[in-house]
Amino acid sequence: MSEHDDAARRAVPEELERALAAEVSLRSRMRHVAVGLAGGCGAALITVLWVTEPHPLPARTQAAFAALIAVGLAWAAFAGWVLSRRRPLFARDRVLGARLALAVSVGTCAAGTALAATRGTTAEILATALTGGVLIAAAGLLLARAHARRRELLRLRDTLRDSAA
Repeated sequence: MSEHDDAARRAVPEELERALAAEVSLRSRMRHVAVGLAGGCGAALITVLWVTEPHPLPARTQAAFAALIAVGLAWAAFAGWVLSRRRPLFARDRVLGARLALAVSVGTCAAGTALAATRGTTAEILATALTGGVLIAAAGLLLARAHARRRELLRLRDTLRDSAA
């Protein structure tokens, strides 16, 4: 049995072995636990705040609370999905997380800029739009890097499969 394990271990390229070990490491899993807890706790806190309001909130505030709760639950669901997997995801989690970050950044930028346009000065509108643009650009960069990392890992996996066949 150990001879088979040793042969399989030698067949795995060192680079792929290191990359996959980092994906399933305790540190990586703890990061996802933190993301899940942050999202779930944030959603729970906003829900409690909303439910315990003595008077009905304005429609815009209700919409904002609902959106924030949805974002928190999305991050919690994402973390739960990643943690429920018992095998390497080949950076699929990074791609999904970056897509989620990009969607939230776009929504936040649009809502913030619209709110600034109705209530703020030109400088405030520009500052909000610029900040949102920087967040969107950062999320877009993370998405591009996640796609590149996934392609790299899949290429290594396919090379391994071809050499084993």
